[in-house]
Amino acid sequence: MRETLAEAAFQLFLERGFERTTVDEIVARAGVGRRSFFRYFPSKEDAVFPDHERCLADMTALLARGTEPDPVRAVCDAARLVTRMYAAKPEFSVQRYRLTQEVPGLRTYELSVVRRYERTMAGFLRECWSGGPDGALRAEVVAAAVVAAHNNALRAWLRSGGSGDAEAAVEHALGTVLEVWARPAAPTAAPGAEAFAGPAGSGGAAGANAAVSGGGPGGGPAEVSADGDVVVMVARRDAPLWRVVQQVEAVLGTPARHR
Repeated sequence: MRETLAEAAFQLFLERGFERTTVDEIVARAGVGRRSFFRYFPSKEDAVFPDHERCLADMTALLARGTEPDPVRAVCDAARLVTRMYAAKPEFSVQRYRLTQEVPGLRTYELSVVRRYERTMAGFLRECWSGGPDGALRAEVVAAAVVAAHNNALRAWLRSGGSGDAEAAVEHALGTVLEVWARPAAPTAAPGAEAFAGPAGSGGAAGANAAVSGGGPGGGPAEVSADGDVVVMVARRDAPLWRVVQQVEAVLGTPARHR
């Protein structure tokens, strides 16, 4: 019933315009009573975005499962759910985008939906970083960055009429967020072997090009004292300090205090 009402409403919006279409006309087209409409949609605006409630529920459930250990990568996974929802129905998504641009009330409603996604991500990140410095601030900044990157790519795809690969475009955009905020991949080299952080986009720390080794100076074996291991690190001169520290923490297995 929900899909029937949404389809009837959207077709009328395209034929007659959003403002000129009444709820009575929608239920007549769908062949149901007026009460049925308001049982599923509180307003006409909700009928334009019938899939967002389900997507928001899926996003909340995904984050609650906690299968991704890196919080930043987890919220990027959550954003991809929205991309897939749009890409699954490209013609409808493009038509809805165009309608939204024509009706100020729908644009306002869409912004409120986007804000709900962002609040969901920020809430998850706040819980993950509650014990760290500026955890709440970082949560808001990262959530806003994920939403901005995602929407920039998705709206470019919608403006193009749905041409190209929406998921690939969003993946590229989210990569800019991951490059700055995500944890570096943990090195897999055996103890004593050299572990390298690759160039941007290769899974290593962007721009750091750091090498961390368990060997001692000059390439000889490391002297391990009772206090702990000796770590020798080589980094480019222009590598940001926070990225160097991040790589050391990844090798030592200590928690990143800036996370």
